[in-house]
Amino acid sequence: MLLRRAARPMLATWFVSQGLDALRHPQGHARIVRDALDGLRSRVPDQTRAGLPGPVGDAIEGRVSDEQLATVARAHGAALVVAAAALAVGRAPRTAGLVLAGLTLPVVVVNLPLGRKRSEQEERERTERLIRAVGFTGGALLVGADLEGRPGVGWRVHHAREDRAAVRAARAKWVAKHTDA
Repeated sequence: MLLRRAARPMLATWFVSQGLDALRHPQGHARIVRDALDGLRSRVPDQTRAGLPGPVGDAIEGRVSDEQLATVARAHGAALVVAAAALAVGRAPRTAGLVLAGLTLPVVVVNLPLGRKRSEQEERERTERLIRAVGFTGGALLVGADLEGRPGVGWRVHHAREDRAAVRAARAKWVAKHTDA
């Protein structure tokens, strides 16, 4: 359908933009992640933090360098660009949509209102990023659920069972008809 061919690249532009920004300016993204981790650290009890595994525990405890966070931001940005490009050109659009939704969830989490007090301008920017990320996550989920008018797996399974039951009933009827005579 023409609408899908136009809408998918339009939706993909935001993801490409975010991914390229993370690739070009990873330090800014690392700073936002560091701020979110600091806010999370203040809300997670010490006992819980101590039990968190490897990289997750290290990140929350602040044992991850800014350079490591920048590397993660670059990798996240590259993944966003690749998945958005796949969506834009129509290669496995459902998979690309679900991958983009999954990749956008960390952006939502990072922009949750946790951490230090911010200026009114910083708070407004963070709220706008959060709302945008939630909106685009929803759009990516819609793309991931779009069957393009074709039946889904659930429908196919249901109808295959009905067909099999009809064949069994017809076979039983035929056998009953021909064995009684």
